[in-house]
Amino acid sequence: MMKHKDGLDMAAVMLLLLAAVAVMVVPVALVKPQLLAIPAVLVLIALCVVLYQRRRLRAFLAKQLCSTDFENSRIQYSLTNLPIATVLVNDGRILWYNGHFREQVLGDCDAVTRPVDRVLPELDLAVCSRPHGQDLTVGERRFTAYSAAAKGSRGASLVYLIDDTFYKETLDEYNESRPACLIIVIDSYDELFDDMKDSEQAKELESINSLLEEYIGHSTGFLRRVSNSRYIAVVEERDVRWMLEGRFDILDRVRALHPGGLTTLSIGVGHGGKTLQECHQMARESIDIALGRGGDQAAVKTVDGFEFYGGISHGVEKRSHVRSRIIANALCDLIRRSDSVIIMGHRMSDLDAIGSAIGALRICKMCGVPAVIAVNSEATLAGPLLKTVIDAGEGHDFIAPDQTLDVITPNTLLIVVDTYQKRLLESQKIYEKCSRVVVIDHHRMAVGHIDNPLLLYHEPYASSASELVCELLQFMPKENNITPLEANALLAGIMLDTRSFALHVGVRTFEAAAWLRSRGAQTADTKLLFNTSKEEYEARAHIVEGAYIYKGCAIALSDELDAGMNVVLPMAANDLLTINGVDASFVAVAKNGGVNISARSMGALNVQVILEPLGGGGHLMMAGAQLQNCTLEDAEHRIREQIDLYRAAQKENTAR
Repeated sequence: MMKHKDGLDMAAVMLLLLAAVAVMVVPVALVKPQLLAIPAVLVLIALCVVLYQRRRLRAFLAKQLCSTDFENSRIQYSLTNLPIATVLVNDGRILWYNGHFREQVLGDCDAVTRPVDRVLPELDLAVCSRPHGQDLTVGERRFTAYSAAAKGSRGASLVYLIDDTFYKETLDEYNESRPACLIIVIDSYDELFDDMKDSEQAKELESINSLLEEYIGHSTGFLRRVSNSRYIAVVEERDVRWMLEGRFDILDRVRALHPGGLTTLSIGVGHGGKTLQECHQMARESIDIALGRGGDQAAVKTVDGFEFYGGISHGVEKRSHVRSRIIANALCDLIRRSDSVIIMGHRMSDLDAIGSAIGALRICKMCGVPAVIAVNSEATLAGPLLKTVIDAGEGHDFIAPDQTLDVITPNTLLIVVDTYQKRLLESQKIYEKCSRVVVIDHHRMAVGHIDNPLLLYHEPYASSASELVCELLQFMPKENNITPLEANALLAGIMLDTRSFALHVGVRTFEAAAWLRSRGAQTADTKLLFNTSKEEYEARAHIVEGAYIYKGCAIALSDELDAGMNVVLPMAANDLLTINGVDASFVAVAKNGGVNISARSMGALNVQVILEPLGGGGHLMMAGAQLQNCTLEDAEHRIREQIDLYRAAQKENTAR
């Protein structure tokens, strides 16, 4: 206590002297400023002397406190001989250390009374006191620091630094050299190469092989071609890191082989698994979801989930009907082996969901198995279609989701149309109770999809689920096939998702429409299903009027709409696309304490990629999201944030 008091008294005397000097200097500065030169020189000399004496004092204290002159102090003796670096810290300053600390940390310099944060800037005594200690790096050495309160000393702490550089570097090398697996697929290989001559095919494959060999050649791993369109590569974790940092620029380089970007790759990556076999399984799951999302992208799976890179190209339409015929036969076989069938779409069902469900219902009727469509008629965007079917005397084919739970048996088949996401299903309870599931969908695959369905008909190139169901119906017998009313329903689904055959259409889309026309579909009757009320038209116009343009995207916000006005969202989003300079549109409307978002695109932006981080889904030109416990302002901020990220990624890809 006396020493501490002396220190305070000395500090007070120094402050008084400085104040006195200041009082004397000010008058002199006002009268004769040139006289200040002499005091300035004296002050400079004094500072040099103080610094020199301070250094000598620190060396003297270090010699007295940290030398081998123990003065019969058994504690100091034991700590000095401790074979690890040890330092005593109090009030943020170094009071004592042993020879190992001086050698390993200080580099044979003295640091007594020096602030500890100048020697160990990362040191945190609170973290050091925990069981696992704190990792510290000093120069090329790496330590694990542990601290404990010094016995008999108030506020002082003993810090022990264990030099485990070798073990940590060995651990880092182990982690960096962990195996990772890549599965690389040439998208739509058969469709792209069927029309090429053998010499053209060889030249194209040589270009792709050269790029892949160069890309994997920068790693420590190897590349093997396992089939015409599939490769497998085994690399190390360190290689995956630079691939992620480069955002798999091999996708851009392969796409650049042709001006139209016809040749693209899909990459599935599995890393972070306990074994190489586990990484390979993760890579297989990744490539499945990358292909399911339309290809031209890399899907990376770790133990924490999926990450996606790329995905800016349109899917290449597959012209072969072989798979459709195989799916049709397999679906009929599953239906005939079931005692009942439930058909279900997504929440807030639209014309495509209901239209494709009606088509699937016809397949069940042709197979002679009882079936119903589970739909919430109070929350649907296909109200006019439902009313038309009910007025035609077919209302018995529709049932509320809750009413189906009591009739589900172990042999009940669930057919899910127009969605692949569990969280978007019309009824989670039906899905959880049915053990036999079939999925028919055209949306790009996303995380959270239905696991292990008995049959999966998933084609992201297709315009709509109704188009896929049409293809299945064409392989059914002509007798007892779809009625004109059902043909109108399917045509309405196709027209909705293609915006009346303006976007996302292919040869098979028109083939499906032509077949529906041959089965009695009337475009005039179908167009009536898109009519809206005067109130809905006014609400849509009000939303469009309040929109603004942000980086080529139209954004519109609206307070909660009246009940039954949900159809206004996608209509307003479609209207905004007709504005010059708009590549995509986002309409956000408040709903039950949250926000519903409807997004549309002309193809220049992938709205699915933009809304996926917000929990949404869809495909390249059409997507949606539902934000819970969110305000309109927060939703607007999050939409703009994702647009910024997407535009930045586009700019970066263009720069490459």
